[in-house]
Amino acid sequence: MTTQTTQPALDRTDERLTGDAGARGLVRSSIRNIRDGDLGFLPVIIGLVIIAVIFQILNPVFLSSANLVNLALDSAAVGVISLGIVFVLLVGEIDLSVGSLSGFSAAIMAVLFVRHGVNLGLAVLIACLVACAIGLLYGVLLTKFGMPSFVASLAGLLAFLGLQLAILGSQGSINLPYDSGLVQFAQLAFLPAPVSYALAAVFALGFLLSRLDRRRRRARANLSTTPLSLLVVGTVLLLLALEFAFWYLNQARGVGWMVITFLVMVLVANYAITRTKWGRSLLAVGGNREAARRSGINVNGIYWSAFVLTALLACVGGLLSAGRLASANLSSGTGDVNLNAIAAAVIGGTSLFGGRGSAFSALLGTLVIGAIASGLTLLNLESSWRFVITGVVLAVAVGIDSLARRSRASHGRA
Repeated sequence: MTTQTTQPALDRTDERLTGDAGARGLVRSSIRNIRDGDLGFLPVIIGLVIIAVIFQILNPVFLSSANLVNLALDSAAVGVISLGIVFVLLVGEIDLSVGSLSGFSAAIMAVLFVRHGVNLGLAVLIACLVACAIGLLYGVLLTKFGMPSFVASLAGLLAFLGLQLAILGSQGSINLPYDSGLVQFAQLAFLPAPVSYALAAVFALGFLLSRLDRRRRRARANLSTTPLSLLVVGTVLLLLALEFAFWYLNQARGVGWMVITFLVMVLVANYAITRTKWGRSLLAVGGNREAARRSGINVNGIYWSAFVLTALLACVGGLLSAGRLASANLSSGTGDVNLNAIAAAVIGGTSLFGGRGSAFSALLGTLVIGAIASGLTLLNLESSWRFVITGVVLAVAVGIDSLARRSRASHGRA
């Protein structure tokens, strides 16, 4: 980002100091970013805390370890689908068919695996390849024929619902064997407690190494850097938070491998978006397509890759959901799956206008929607209230994004 005046540049030069002066500079920089509309994850984190406090007051079971384990497992599949939505939103497009595509993919896998005796791994691979072909088709329709992604994916939503109904047949449901690897993974696979604690330490160490590398690169570029002492303190706090979280979940069934898989996907996606040439191109295309094209970026290739990844993750999410339910049926991928996946990405902070967002948006947004659903279930309220509350939260998230975008524009920021 570039600044429009000389004084902010001088301020950032001063912030290269270390120790207390560096800490004060970091605080000033954070306050300035918030004032300029760069809110980051602050709104969704505050919202998540408020939701947790309210539901805990209304029902003390909400924050129990057993309920949080179930919440994490139930949210993982939708979270994977939402992670795919992040990619397509970053390029300023949309995929309305991720829910029906996830159900269609689950139906393909179940028909091949259960009815035709195909090896589970091969059935999963075929479902993923079909999903990738569908994502590529969306990209081609957009770039070669100029068909808006809204229209193409809406047509896909209807088509895949019909295909799902057709391949499941008159029975409308296929039960997956409980001893199959997919069901075991989604329902019964949990990390041993010592492994979960070690994994928390690995996550914290990875955070520290990534921050140190970023600090080193910014220093070489003559930009402001976070004081080393703050990095160490932040890493220690993260380690303690992760260890406590895993310890608390281990008081019940523990940390599911499906949850860890989702977290790893988020980390890999975040690295790809923020640290690779492809990720920078993704953001550039979403920010200004014509400028990206003139800078030499293969715009069509970026669109294709975004749609393929979105479709692939929709497939993976559908397979995990089928494993969680031990079934692929007519309700797979229908109902609120589609809207929840899209809403989670937006609520988590990914902009509908393209060019701004993060893989962590899927994680945070999914937690918000999952927390609302879990809390209302514990209160025995009708599902209608869940739709109403989720809609209100989504409207607030989009409103905040719009206001922040306007504030950034008024301050001359991209």
